[in-house]
Amino acid sequence: MKIIILGAGQVGASIAEILSREENDITLIDYNRHILSNLRDRMDIQTVRGEASSPKVLQQAGIEDADLVLAVTNSDEVNMIACQVSHSLFNTPTKIARVRSADYLAHPELFCNQFIPIDVIISPEQIVTNQISKLIEYPGALQVIDFANGKIRLVGLKAYYGGALVGHELRELKNHLPSVKTRVAAIYRQDSAIIPTGKTIIEPDDEVFFIATQEDIRQVMLELRAIEEVGHKIMLAGAGNIGLRLAQSLETSGYQVKLIERDPDRAQMVSEQLENTVVLQGDAADEELLRQENIDSMELFCSLTNEDEANILSSMLAKRLGARRAMAIVNRSSYIDLIESSVLDIAISPKLTTVSALLSHVRRGDVVAAHSLRRGVAEAIEAVAHGDPKTSRIVGRPLAKIKLPEGATIGAIMRDDELVSIEDDTVIEDGDHVIIFVIDKRRIHDVEKMFQVSATFF
Repeated sequence: MKIIILGAGQVGASIAEILSREENDITLIDYNRHILSNLRDRMDIQTVRGEASSPKVLQQAGIEDADLVLAVTNSDEVNMIACQVSHSLFNTPTKIARVRSADYLAHPELFCNQFIPIDVIISPEQIVTNQISKLIEYPGALQVIDFANGKIRLVGLKAYYGGALVGHELRELKNHLPSVKTRVAAIYRQDSAIIPTGKTIIEPDDEVFFIATQEDIRQVMLELRAIEEVGHKIMLAGAGNIGLRLAQSLETSGYQVKLIERDPDRAQMVSEQLENTVVLQGDAADEELLRQENIDSMELFCSLTNEDEANILSSMLAKRLGARRAMAIVNRSSYIDLIESSVLDIAISPKLTTVSALLSHVRRGDVVAAHSLRRGVAEAIEAVAHGDPKTSRIVGRPLAKIKLPEGATIGAIMRDDELVSIEDDTVIEDGDHVIIFVIDKRRIHDVEKMFQVSATFF
């Protein structure tokens, strides 16, 4: 696939790095010569220096035969104009743009071929807000991802003593939960991936990824760790776009929310937009302020400012002062590796979350959703099976006879909005939604091929 990426920031560079490893033809446009030079030295990509929305620059990048334009510059307006130029002058098949402004997003009718021709809009702030909301809903989870339009979810968490299944073979899960359709898709032990079998024994500190319906998630979590009650007292630090959106979402869901903002003007403006949230003007790393606001009674402290160091330090302080859990937005990947689990409960990477949201739109085959896992090491894909035994590698075949790429496991099959039990003799049918966990991203292309219908396959 020929893809032109506009903007060499964190998201643009990350998606370029991922896609360049997967036999894609990537060209990256940015105005910063130094950044482009560094990226070109360490990636198999082409680069063009110039204004991302310029027709001349786009032509230099090969827009005439591009399959997809991904506009992720720091300017909403540049992203929108670039999509307009790509559509009007070059008839580019797919245009994806990052749009941050709530003013634009409040008018979805703008984004159509008659006005601003963008096929897919990516809003990082909304994506991160949704992610944090799910983590609040399931205390103890490290990652919660929707599949099949939210009917089932993939949940990652650490197993601890107190969970009924810890120290036991995985096949005992059926005896513990006979009426629950769930499947463990992957296990990571000391950062090494384990493909689970019925004889696999769950050990403390294993990072376990399982799939279940929303109503069954808590039951499965209880098998892996002592489950925590959902807390209703939450303190947020930072009233930027993410902080404001999250506070609005939480207060409408019945949570008791306190929001700390350093800037007086921003604090005043945000307080006028929130109904039941207590907005405090001050420094989230001020120990006296946290004590005055009863940080020790908070089930969760979440730091959401634009500064990694401030987020880490204020979350560490909140945890030391008695907050039950602490999570923070952290942009630098090197920081995440250092602090997650040992210092904070969860470090959230907006960059990786946004990249994950983009993946489903660049995957081959009928891929409905694709999510990056474990900071980009693994990936979970939801794809629709099409065809018959003559045209498909998977349709009409029992699972025992399907040769999956090395390191890939089938985590779930959805048929007519119902989870199908996964057994060796389970047969995949045309139209089934199949969720596959891939521990080695070099195998992604092989997984995509499995879902491509071929007139010559027998």
